[in-house]
Amino acid sequence: MAGGLVALLDDVAALVKVTAASLDDIALGAAKTSVKSLGVVVDDAAVTPQYVAGLSPKRELPIIWKIAVGSIRNKLLFILPVALLLSQFAPWALTPILMVGGAYLVFEGAEKLLEAMGVIKHHGPGANQGVRDEKAIIGAAVRTDLVLSAEIMVISLNEVAHETFLNRTLILILIAFLMTLVVYGAVGLIVKMDDIGLHLAKKSSTLARKVGRGMVKAMPIVMSILGKVGVVAMLWVGGHLILVGLDELGWHTPYAFVHHMEMLVHDATGSAGTVLGWLVNTAFSCLAGSIIGSVINAAVIGINKVRDKH
Repeated sequence: MAGGLVALLDDVAALVKVTAASLDDIALGAAKTSVKSLGVVVDDAAVTPQYVAGLSPKRELPIIWKIAVGSIRNKLLFILPVALLLSQFAPWALTPILMVGGAYLVFEGAEKLLEAMGVIKHHGPGANQGVRDEKAIIGAAVRTDLVLSAEIMVISLNEVAHETFLNRTLILILIAFLMTLVVYGAVGLIVKMDDIGLHLAKKSSTLARKVGRGMVKAMPIVMSILGKVGVVAMLWVGGHLILVGLDELGWHTPYAFVHHMEMLVHDATGSAGTVLGWLVNTAFSCLAGSIIGSVINAAVIGINKVRDKH
């Protein structure tokens, strides 16, 4: 009896060790993939604040919460099962799906760019037209998040492809929650910065009042800059997805040219080459996104005009 109990305890101890090692692998895998996805996370954090710009301060956090819930739903209910199934049975399909997502991003980014230039009229959801438009704003933000979340999850999937199916799944679930927390926590902090500034401006400390007033004055500028960064991010990420996708599908010329220019600058600029080369790649991706997005917008406008005539 005692021998059986000792054997059972040995089995439990071994199981605990295996479980602990597995948890360490999952945590390490999540950490590595988080770093790889950092660029897309920055894009996501820059894009989202523009959706709540101009709304009532009381509605900002509730709307961000709803967008965050939509983001988790995107990752866990749609992207994760599809990505895991495709990676297991049809890995070739991931590239075309990401390219379609990239096309949507450049369409959105180019639309905002063309609106700012006065080429087309603004027709997005209004910020001051009630609850109905809040739903439209949340819907637009969640659709954009779907593409950015898909890229985060696919990048993460690529980094853990060597893991077992179970570990791969657990790592991606952890990544989904971690990235959503980071992105929408940062967005919530950004959009409430003016309220924090107002709170500090009422303090008795002279320094706190100065800092608070400075934050209040700076926030409109910060929000304006973030809106522009968000547009650039959509064009950049979408353009890059399309260029890399074309390269992987066999049309190498466009991305080969971009990569050649990147390496040219990288090799010619010494210690700053890595950063400057990345900037060149980003600039060409953004340019490609602007061109492709403008073409898609022209096609959509043309289709709408034909449809309106009928």
